[in-house]
Amino acid sequence: MIKRKKVLVAMSGGVDSSVTAALLLEQGYEVVGVTMQIWDPKVEVVGEDYVGCCSLYAVNDARRVADRLGIPYYVLNFRQLFERKVIDYFTEEYMRGRTPNPCIACNRYVKFDALLNKAINLGMDYMATGHYARVVYKDDTGKYGLFRGVDRKKDQTYVLYNLTQEILNRLLLPLGDYTKEEVRMLARKYNLVTADKPESQEICFVPDDNYRKFLKERRGEEIKPGNFVDVKGNILGRHQGYPFYTIGQRKGLGVALGKPYYVVEIRPETNEVVLGEAAEILNQELIATDLNFLWFDEIPEQFEAEAQIRYNAKPQPAVVKRINKDKVKVIFAKPQRAITPGQAVVFYRGDELLGGGTIEKSL
Repeated sequence: MIKRKKVLVAMSGGVDSSVTAALLLEQGYEVVGVTMQIWDPKVEVVGEDYVGCCSLYAVNDARRVADRLGIPYYVLNFRQLFERKVIDYFTEEYMRGRTPNPCIACNRYVKFDALLNKAINLGMDYMATGHYARVVYKDDTGKYGLFRGVDRKKDQTYVLYNLTQEILNRLLLPLGDYTKEEVRMLARKYNLVTADKPESQEICFVPDDNYRKFLKERRGEEIKPGNFVDVKGNILGRHQGYPFYTIGQRKGLGVALGKPYYVVEIRPETNEVVLGEAAEILNQELIATDLNFLWFDEIPEQFEAEAQIRYNAKPQPAVVKRINKDKVKVIFAKPQRAITPGQAVVFYRGDELLGGGTIEKSL
């Protein structure tokens, strides 16, 4: 008798992870579902309309899907790790005048580090998630590659650039070959309660999507009003606190200057937010650090790629030059709008992800 391979599926209570579990079960895997508990179970701050993965209602949905599929299901406590690696990072980056990406931090430190290690310790052969991306073994290099999902509108490779060969060897991403519409059709076919569930919101631990309120609750005593200034230092008005702004922001500034102005720089050391016209948020170069590459064992002195500077941006032709083993300069063919420190720059060749890093500054 052939022993079935065991796979731990990270279930968020949404349609994507639900269908992931169903597909793998249908493919003959021995499936175990888990949800990462990253909230305080004594403090349920959202109602039934909230569809984020931090809600207790999400756990109930995941459990109902597991019951429907007849698979074991567990909730694992990752609260302290999530607090330290995601929430603390999130607030600290804003206090540094940068714009964080908590999904990337969660994937790196929680989902594909702590949870994958838990899966291995539990005797699982693989771990699976509902990300829209494809893992492909390449015979010519003997390595795994990470490719964009078939549904380009849902592709999530941008938030997965920190994956390594060791992780890819253990990772199953069955939704990479499907569109979102096909996934919902499969959910109805499997009669899953999540089939028509709305998309979860972007920041799971900020249920009202009001990150300013969240920062006030966490670091409010450190956030003080200050001056809006232009690039020459002239005072244009008052801001509510520099962590409440991000590069490229135009709306919600609270100053009337007769024409559109944008945030072009944030200066925590002087509590100033620099405003400028549209041309002043265009830059052609950036410096990136904290790098991870799937394509290279060692970063070449120079290579060409398509570089993507935010989740929903279109990749743009660029030349990448190595500064040292953990720092590169990215030179775009054309100036880019609102290059934002703290966000990721991710490199592609066609549909294949080469790697990425954190934007340190624009030039």
